[in-house]
Formats: sequence, structure tokens, C-alpha cells
Amino acid sequence: MSHSITSHIEQRLLQTLVPVNSLTVDHLNTLLRDQSIEMLCSGQTLFSTGEYDNHHIYLLSGQLELVDSLGSRRQVSAEDPACRYALDNHQPRRSTAVALSDCTVIRFNSDQLDAMLAWDQASHYIMLDIAAQRDLDEDADWMVTLLKSNLFYKVPPMNIRQILGRFEAQVVSSGETVLRQGELGDCCYFIKEGIADVYQAVDDKSPSERVAELGVGRFFGEDALVNDTARNATITMQTNGVLMRLDKQDFYLLLRNAGIKQLNLSEAKEQFTDGATWIDVRTQDEYEKGHSEAAINMPLNLLKLKSRMLDKNTPYIVYCNSGRRSEAAAYLLGEEGFDVSALVGGYKSYAVDQQRSFESV
Repeated sequence: MSHSITSHIEQRLLQTLVPVNSLTVDHLNTLLRDQSIEMLCSGQTLFSTGEYDNHHIYLLSGQLELVDSLGSRRQVSAEDPACRYALDNHQPRRSTAVALSDCTVIRFNSDQLDAMLAWDQASHYIMLDIAAQRDLDEDADWMVTLLKSNLFYKVPPMNIRQILGRFEAQVVSSGETVLRQGELGDCCYFIKEGIADVYQAVDDKSPSERVAELGVGRFFGEDALVNDTARNATITMQTNGVLMRLDKQDFYLLLRNAGIKQLNLSEAKEQFTDGATWIDVRTQDEYEKGHSEAAINMPLNLLKLKSRMLDKNTPYIVYCNSGRRSEAAAYLLGEEGFDVSALVGGYKSYAVDQQRSFESV
């Protein structure tokens, strides 16, 4: 892949692709590092009916024909508004996609994209909460920087608030060595104040050489959270400073899902009949593509603001595409005293049920 293609793709993603376009820059850049760009020749098959590939695939240039299991044909061009959305975004695939001309497509792992969206948008909720708490003014900057990073996106988004509480402040002095190359790591650090130097040695017999400088807002030692490998560098403070430390055992606790109320589709329908309200916590673009007719749209990243419109005497059922964002929404709203349940399987389960009802008519 050439650099020019990558730059071109990044601009398109930021401006057009749904829901990729809702990601903040840091998370978008992380997603782009794992992107897969493909060139298709005329007549080549992109995917076939019945396939499971767990990808969001977007048409960037050229024309495709989608043929469903009944033989119905539909042509799509990269210029069509519908191509802002992923092609035939169902698993298994409901159609076969064949290139009518030379085409360019980009694909993202659906689970990674969904996890990024959930973390990114849930962190917006917490950032608004932090901004509203005047007693956090002194810590607001480092907390917001942490939430904007992509270091913890694999943590269930309902645990975001707990992450901030697990870090402990550590005062350090100029010249102090915080960690050493070759040691086993049991924690990571976030630089709240000060500057640190990074030293590395090629092997045990070679002297360490300064290879980098780390300033405020940077992490180090994070490999220790997910791997049992030795430290690959020595970190020494260049100035006095304050580090925020997160221990490995605390990180593992953050990976556990918090308890929330969940409903399957039949239970949700019954609760809706009894007076519950549907809330769609996806982005507006996703909502407009398709939603429960009775649902109100409150995107997760705006939920902190829009929750003022909710009634604590009314039960709510929240959903997203898969369940990650709705689980975060249910947990965060539940902490504020609302009666909220998350729909198991998300909007996909609702859409499948609607399709079955349509086909039975």
C-alpha cells in the first residue's frame, strides 16, 4: 500500500464512512493501522451469499453488483450515498458482490470497529461528567488525555470510570530510574508532570543509549499489562515529576464485565408493551439507516447531556448494533438512578425479527 493511498483513504474515512466517521482522531488512526485495502478487477467476487467474514467493507471506487439469494440484482457505485455505509452489512452475507469495473474497497474487522466505537463514545460521556465536577479541575487534564488515548479500548466501556480510580500518583525526582530494561513488568505509567528519557541497550553487554524523550500525556510500560515479557527499555526521569501508576492486577479487574440488566427481544417487547421506552444509542447516521420505529435517538457520546430529558420513573431499553455501546449506556445511566436494560444482540436481533415478520406475511 502506498502512502498516497493511505492519506487518501484517511480523508475519505473522516468525511464519509458510517460509523467510522464518528471516531476521534486517535482512535481512527489506530483503526487505520489495521486497515486492509483491496483492489478488485472487473468480474471478481468480493463476497458470496452465506459467507461469514466479520468485516465492515466499504466501496471506495468503481461499481459492484449485489445479487441476493432470489436472484434480484442491484448495482452500486462508489458515488452513491448508500456507499457511505458498509456493503450488505449482515452476517452471514445476504448477497453476492461482484465487481462490474475495477474497484477499490476497504475492510475493517467488525469487532475491533465496534469496540473502538463503544470506548470512544463512552469516554465522551465520562469527559462531560468530569467537566461538570469542579473538584476534579486539578486532575481533569490528565484524565481527559487518558480517555482520548487508545490504550484501554479493550476494557469494557462500562468500566471507564473505574479506570480513572485505579491509577495512583507517584512523585518522582530528576535522575530517578522508574523501570529498567530486562525486568519483568507489573505496571504501566502515565506522565502527568515532567519529562522522562528512554534508554535502550542492544544486548546485555552493550551500554544503554538514549533513544527518545517522553513528555506529559505519554505512557510507558504498557506492554506489561497484556504480556509477560521483560521491559524493553530503561526509563529515567529527566526532571522532577508526577506519574500515574496502574498495576497489572488492577488492569485485569478492569477487563471484567460489570453487572447490568439485559433483556432478549421477546422480553424487551413485553416491557415496551408495559410502558418502557426504546433508546437507540448509535450515531444519528446509523439511526437514520434503520431503527426501531418507537425508539428515540440518544447517541452514547451525547447521552450525558440528553439524559436530562429522561424520567427516572420510566423504564428504558437501550440498544446499539451489537450490544457493546448499549451495555455501557445501561451501566452509566443506571449509576445515575435510571431503570435501564440493554437489548441482547442489539439492533441486529431486532432487524432479523422484523425481516422474519415481513417474510411470513
